[in-house]
Amino acid sequence: MKIDLKNKVVLFTGATGGIGAASVRALAQYGATIAVHGHTQSRKAVQLARIIGNRSQPFFADLSQSKNAEKLFKTVLGAYGRINVLVNNAGLYHASPMNKSTDGWLADWDKTMTVNLTSAAILCRSAVRHFRKLGGGRIINIASRAAWRGDTKDYLAYAAAKAGMVAMSKTIARAYGKDNIQSFVIAPGYVRTPMTAKYIREHGTVSIIRELALNKMTGPEDVAPTIVFLASGLMDHATGGTIDINAGSYVR
Repeated sequence: MKIDLKNKVVLFTGATGGIGAASVRALAQYGATIAVHGHTQSRKAVQLARIIGNRSQPFFADLSQSKNAEKLFKTVLGAYGRINVLVNNAGLYHASPMNKSTDGWLADWDKTMTVNLTSAAILCRSAVRHFRKLGGGRIINIASRAAWRGDTKDYLAYAAAKAGMVAMSKTIARAYGKDNIQSFVIAPGYVRTPMTAKYIREHGTVSIIRELALNKMTGPEDVAPTIVFLASGLMDHATGGTIDINAGSYVR
């Protein structure tokens, strides 16, 4: 069984984070050309694109502004002429306590929803429209175990957005399979990334490992191979499905 991604252009959002950087490197090892999306870490996006090669380029967009999502897709399409795989990995994990003012809480809700769901949805819509003309393509949405399990009290918006992403992905799979468009979800638990760094600093890894079935916290390198496999086309009959990568902390 051989994985060859030499003729694949992958738009990978949130590519400079933990899961993103590890996955982009893994995809490039199999020949993929990566549109390395970044926002706050623009220098890292430039460096990453240069390191992985394969004609990969950095692209920049603030996905907390939903209008930028379609612009990003069009810019990448203009650069490469086609996109074969979309990976929606950009995400926001922002606490919003219940005792916050209504205006403040709603602002947090709106921003989380925009980054984690609305911008991802716009990118999915753009991808579906493009893939139908292209003759097919694959979408990989990075959700969370929170989509099923729920999250802690300060992360209502995060859990709701990730649940929405799962439902959206299932709908795309069911609606456009005949167009040779596949849509998958990966649902990690806690992963040792910059997104979880604050929690780890405050609480340590012991509390996380205690709820795992394994003795080691999940790392970005534990997620990356699944993204490569789904992008390869070897798992197309799993379209509409979700792969849980949470070290057994939540088993559905």
